[in-house]
Amino acid sequence: MPFTSLTIKRSYTWHNRVALVPGGSAYFSRLLALIRKAHRSLYLQTYIFEADETGILVAEELKAASRRGVDVYLLLDGYASRQLPMVFQRELLEEGIHFRFFEPLLRSERFYFGRRLHHKIVVADQRFALVGGVNISNRYNDLPGQPAWLDWAVYTEGEVAQELFKVCVLLWFKSPKGAKAMLMQNPPLSFPVNWECAIRVRRNDWVRRLNQISGSYLDMFRKAENHVWIMSSYFLPGRVIRKSLIKAIKRGVSVTVILAGTSDVPIAKHAERFIYRWLLRQGVRIYEYPRCVLHAKLSVYDRKFVTVGSYNVNNISAYASVELNLDIRKETFAAGVEKELRRIMEKDCMEITRTQLKSYSTVERLMQWFSYELYRLVFFLFTFYFRQQTKG
Repeated sequence: MPFTSLTIKRSYTWHNRVALVPGGSAYFSRLLALIRKAHRSLYLQTYIFEADETGILVAEELKAASRRGVDVYLLLDGYASRQLPMVFQRELLEEGIHFRFFEPLLRSERFYFGRRLHHKIVVADQRFALVGGVNISNRYNDLPGQPAWLDWAVYTEGEVAQELFKVCVLLWFKSPKGAKAMLMQNPPLSFPVNWECAIRVRRNDWVRRLNQISGSYLDMFRKAENHVWIMSSYFLPGRVIRKSLIKAIKRGVSVTVILAGTSDVPIAKHAERFIYRWLLRQGVRIYEYPRCVLHAKLSVYDRKFVTVGSYNVNNISAYASVELNLDIRKETFAAGVEKELRRIMEKDCMEITRTQLKSYSTVERLMQWFSYELYRLVFFLFTFYFRQQTKG
């Protein structure tokens, strides 16, 4: 029976398999293998796609898939991927790849206003999928003398891939009629009943009045009984998340955040460090990862639940971007994620204490304060309208 609904399931799907995939060469090896195994359709939607060695490698596999008869759909953010050369775009189109940009309301070379397509998703044949925070660029790949930024994704097979297929179709086709026609052409698949892993798709998109990933974080703080671990690249939680975090700590829940030691957005790092004092006062443990840029968006609680995807814990992800995460409820998987995070904390991170905060110079503290106030002002101006749209 074909799909008849344009609605993405809000509940968990059950017949799935899942694997945690680190960024870098492991991710791109998995991505290329997924592209090669596609027979019918392939959707790749991402924020950044660059025409460097990594981008060329992925593009060549997409072209090869198209030549063997796979319907390839490539959707890139119109701001972050705007520098993709015209010759590169033309070669994709000449190979039969369906290619376009996701456009914000207004944009220029240095400015955009409106939604940005921030999620990173690949779906093959409604059966296989990759979801995470990894863009298509050398920065996210392991190259000689240049280790990849720290990032994560999950590889899934099963029912959730069909829901992700719907997400891609709905974003690709601008009209409900076109999306429904595509879904009608693709009957749902069946999967082994012994594939037992509960996974649900979670999205944030103010145009569609979706704030599901933010809701997952609130649920995480409400339901946790022992601990919550958050790895986030741009951690600037808004008022609602902060209140939920405080309530969890007052119930006796231990909260730990693993943050970037070096950031690709220095002003965001300065602003983040400004709230360290507040976090420590609440009892939050803070670890910084200094080895390279931390770009991950991954959280876990009580060895029961994991959420991973493109969502950063800040107001841009909450109110102004198209974001996508997967929520996974499987104790063995969650335990494995916690093991990886614990290894990173113990081996590669430095814990931030009040003593470290006192070592900041007066100039550094002023920069942190200024960055945080600028962040608040800019985020307010750019997200006020979006917040109004998501109400009611």
